Amino acid sequence: MQLSPNEHNNLSLTRFESMLKTNDVYFFDSEEFEEIIQHYLENGKIALAKKATKLGLEQHPTATNLKLFQVEMFIFENELDQAEALLDDLYVLEQSNEEIYIQKANIFSRRDDHKQAINLLEKALQITADEADVLALIGMEYLFMEDFENAKYFFMKCLEQDEDDYSALYNIIYCFDYLKQHDAAIDYLNDFLNKNPYSEVAWHQVGKQYTALKEFKKALTAFDFAIISDDRFIGAYLEKGKVLEKLKEYKLAIESYTITLGLDDPTSFALLRIGKCYEKLKNNELALQFYNKCVEEDALLDKGWIAITDFYYRKKNFQKALYYIEKALNIDTENVLYWKRYAKINKSLKMFEEAEHGFRRSIELGNYEMETWISRCDILIELGEYDAGINNMLQAAEFYPENPEIEYRLAGLYYKLLEDNKAEFHLKNALSLDEEFSMIIEELFPKIFRKQRVQQLINNHKKPSV
Repeated sequence: MQLSPNEHNNLSLTRFESMLKTNDVYFFDSEEFEEIIQHYLENGKIALAKKATKLGLEQHPTATNLKLFQVEMFIFENELDQAEALLDDLYVLEQSNEEIYIQKANIFSRRDDHKQAINLLEKALQITADEADVLALIGMEYLFMEDFENAKYFFMKCLEQDEDDYSALYNIIYCFDYLKQHDAAIDYLNDFLNKNPYSEVAWHQVGKQYTALKEFKKALTAFDFAIISDDRFIGAYLEKGKVLEKLKEYKLAIESYTITLGLDDPTSFALLRIGKCYEKLKNNELALQFYNKCVEEDALLDKGWIAITDFYYRKKNFQKALYYIEKALNIDTENVLYWKRYAKINKSLKMFEEAEHGFRRSIELGNYEMETWISRCDILIELGEYDAGINNMLQAAEFYPENPEIEYRLAGLYYKLLEDNKAEFHLKNALSLDEEFSMIIEELFPKIFRKQRVQQLINNHKKPSV
């Protein structure tokens, strides 16, 4: 009885893995090795693919396809010179092998020489029997160059070859989006839909284009057509829900999101959005219920923890807000959004040392917003940490030079440390930038504000009334 191709492949694979376990040496023809290597590559088992390539070349040292797999291994491990040398040898023997051009192009692409990669791919295009794959590779090279018009052209050529190539369709729309050509994208998609009226992906993309144009009613119609084309298309329900939220149709949005929960495993995004909708509808109990389900589903989704924390913060239930943000920080200590909230909540609780720690961590993690520097400085002033406050403001001044809020604080801090010359320098600077902000000295350093010399400097800078 003749074996089917799948059964033959499975038998080859079983024999190969048996050989590895026993250290026996079995013979395979070169095509069997190719199938074994391809199987391992498709399943991400690179070490086994390398092993099969090595053994294959030992048994079939002149097999071009096995050598091309070896090239692929070299490229994967960034051993580009070795890959190139092997390809040069193969080119001498087989100048009409498209895969040689494709792999050589891959090497140039890795070296960021995308123009040369395109030149080679265009040669491959002239001899290939599978134009769609090569067109897609050319399109990707143009994407790497951020030449979106050319990239779009080549992905369109791909789609002409295979109307089911949704990867090409997504790349085409990505190019339209980047170029902000939403109307042109809609025209293109409508032409595509004239030939493929039940393409749920195309209807879904039309909806997203109308959403970008804020034509929400048309977007809803498109998402409904996507759902008619495939009533299990989760993406269409989610996008429809997002549009309904923008239209403040929160009950309908909940319905759309809820459908997705029954189609597949619940997504944390859908649970979060349902919670947000219930909060908009003032149904706090259900809002919290769905926020909690969201973080149970995906503890790494920061938006879930932030939604619960912000919910309690808005209710001025700072202890509960602190409880949840600390839970979030136990999971991810490097999340700047968590630290900002941790600082803000502790500040509201007048736990200034903890708040200062939170603002400091936010800065360490790259949050250089003016508000963060200022908030940390004001807390350091509250704690009497004047040297640290000065260092904080000097760092802030590197990002926000000539800023009156920074200069007034530096003036007050230097006065606190009895460094009057530096204090006057920064006060004069601040007054020349914006004398209206002199209230900062009055609020943060009331005793200093009342000093005769400070009043004199402020009054000297006041503009005469007209």
